[in-house]
Amino acid sequence: MTTTRTIRTFTHLIGGREISSPTTFVSRNASDLADVLGVFPQATIEQVRGACLAAKDAFHRWRHTPAPVRGDLIGKIGTAIEREKEHLAYLVTREMGKTLKEARGDVQEAIDTCHFFQSEGRRLYGQTVPSEMPNKELATYRRPLGVVGIVTAGNFPVAVPAWKIIPALLTGNTIVWKPSDDVPLTAYALARLILEAGVPAGVFNVVFGPGRSGAGEHLVSMLDEGLLQKIAFTGSTAVGRKIGEIAGRNLTHPTLELGGKNPLVVMRDADLDNAVTGALWASFGTGGQRCTSAGNVLLDAPIYEAFRARFLARVAEIRIGDPNRYDDVLYGPFINERFFRSWEEHYTWGETDGGALLYGAGRITTKSRPPGFCGDPDTAFFGWPTVWEGVRPEMRLFQEEVFGPTVNLVRVNGIDEALEVANAVEYGLSSAIYTQNRLWAHRFKDDIQAGMTSINNSTTGAEAHMPFGGVKGSGNGTRESGIWVIENYTYWHGVNDDVSGVLQLAQMDTAYVAPGAPFHVADLCVPEMP
Repeated sequence: MTTTRTIRTFTHLIGGREISSPTTFVSRNASDLADVLGVFPQATIEQVRGACLAAKDAFHRWRHTPAPVRGDLIGKIGTAIEREKEHLAYLVTREMGKTLKEARGDVQEAIDTCHFFQSEGRRLYGQTVPSEMPNKELATYRRPLGVVGIVTAGNFPVAVPAWKIIPALLTGNTIVWKPSDDVPLTAYALARLILEAGVPAGVFNVVFGPGRSGAGEHLVSMLDEGLLQKIAFTGSTAVGRKIGEIAGRNLTHPTLELGGKNPLVVMRDADLDNAVTGALWASFGTGGQRCTSAGNVLLDAPIYEAFRARFLARVAEIRIGDPNRYDDVLYGPFINERFFRSWEEHYTWGETDGGALLYGAGRITTKSRPPGFCGDPDTAFFGWPTVWEGVRPEMRLFQEEVFGPTVNLVRVNGIDEALEVANAVEYGLSSAIYTQNRLWAHRFKDDIQAGMTSINNSTTGAEAHMPFGGVKGSGNGTRESGIWVIENYTYWHGVNDDVSGVLQLAQMDTAYVAPGAPFHVADLCVPEMP
């Protein structure tokens, strides 16, 4: 007997109410596109505006909630996510296609973020500052910005939203979140866990829909209407530049966590087995759909051939397939068809530029599949692990983020050329070097143009108490995670408290100590002997 599964229709979460829209879209299982997970509303601009107004109305009350009390709520959010970790990880695997092991890590990072920030509610310190005037006190305070718009990508559907939502709430801001339309079911589940903790109505609002010409674009436009005091975005550099322009004309400072073309350097003295394993994970973990994935593996000339042989042998062994059915695959499908089509174009770039294709053949099909593929490739968009060589900095293949299971092997000679080539890209997010030479490691971490560096480890991976972010085309200097992120969601308020009862003018009425009579040390010198 065949059973029919009811497909649930979901709503926006605005001002403590569930609100639907006339237009909807569906979420699908990334590994089986015939499997519909839910129906979601596409927010209109009026609904996005309404969410911002709800957040504005809730701001006064929330900012005056004592910070330790807000921290206690963050702890409750972490407890709720931890309780639902396995189910939430399962949703991540179904909806965006990463392995269950990675999905668990994605969720755990949100839990770690909550644990870290729970106690930060008791450490939102200001300073007391000595005044140059008598009977006067100077102090500084952190103040929340107001309503924060948050737009996140689909490749880390729990961790990355938590990086933004948790510190924004802790510091007293209210939120309108537009999650990726690739992972709305996971986002809805996370949002309900956040609300379960007791967030007051209007403090945390969620609107669904596409980014371009949809809820994402509508939310960014609220900057021009004065309904947002902050926008935080994770996504492509091209979109980040546009958001930065809009934020700039409104004199707001956006958080922009953007793309990467990350170098992984292997020096002649490296432990090759460790380096190969690290490069394999950096290149093909999550199917290369990480902003921190390795794009260019720079190999010191004396070990180029040995590394190349070992690396290609490991690439040929990679297991790929539906992570819902096979728990030993390294990676699953593309998150969506759009990402696949964009990745597919890079084969033309390589051919045009004269790169040499060592391994890979585009989309995996029943007639074209690597030996490690498991299951039916026609249920979704799966890509061959792809390796190029003969790639130089002037090539598009070297410069542009591919965002898929592709890596370039690039020959360099020595640490000086390795650094020059590593820095020859627009991006500056993550980086890595494999070497036993401490001077080379020091040179690399000192001279690399990147926000993050690993020594004898992969380009990917972040911990909740370390700063995450890049330079150049990878961001605008803001950071996620750790104590550094608090700067992004607060401003400094300086207070001058004069209890003297009279007007005292700094620099003009300051009673500096008058100097005494001049004293000349030369007077103490013994005259020279005749």
